Amino acid sequence: MIIGLTGQTGAGKSTVSKVFAEKGFAVINADTVARKVVEKGTPCLKELEKNFGSEIINPDDTLNRKKLGNIVFSNSEKLQLLNSIMYPAITAEIKIQIEYYQNNGKNFILLDAPTLFESNTDKLCDIIVSVIADYDIRKKRIIQRDGITSQQADDRINSQHSQDFFIRNSDYYIKNNDSIEKALSDTSGIAFEIMKSR
Repeated sequence: MIIGLTGQTGAGKSTVSKVFAEKGFAVINADTVARKVVEKGTPCLKELEKNFGSEIINPDDTLNRKKLGNIVFSNSEKLQLLNSIMYPAITAEIKIQIEYYQNNGKNFILLDAPTLFESNTDKLCDIIVSVIADYDIRKKRIIQRDGITSQQADDRINSQHSQDFFIRNSDYYIKNNDSIEKALSDTSGIAFEIMKSR
């Protein structure tokens, strides 16, 4: 069974992902996969340089994520271009990892993907779990977490789907406005229900 975990930036998805891992779910982290497909010398990185310019490449030939982020987060056309390059490469690698876990007897695979719907990898999943939180709470969290400006935080948040979208398109959702203990308890309950349903 493949469970897609997604949600809004700053909602606390990584906390939820850790609970599933502790319950024995194999975890595929799409952010880790995204870093892998743009490693030095990869076709994906070369394609990004071709489309966004050499300014996004560090002196050691690795990707400068901050510069790329500044280009795309405030420009929807450039974000779309980035996604059209990245998503096929990420999806191909995710499929390889799913196959690996299936061949090694894993009954529950968690696909932790912030852009689960945008990349169409929700189509690979049997169940979708979303993590959401109110705007101001998320804004405060990502400013603290990433050391970005208030405007950059707004740009990131506004480039994503609304809470209603996640609620409508998920089998379960966790509203993470309160204490970490409540989020952990809600997640444990959902993990248990999923395991019981198999």
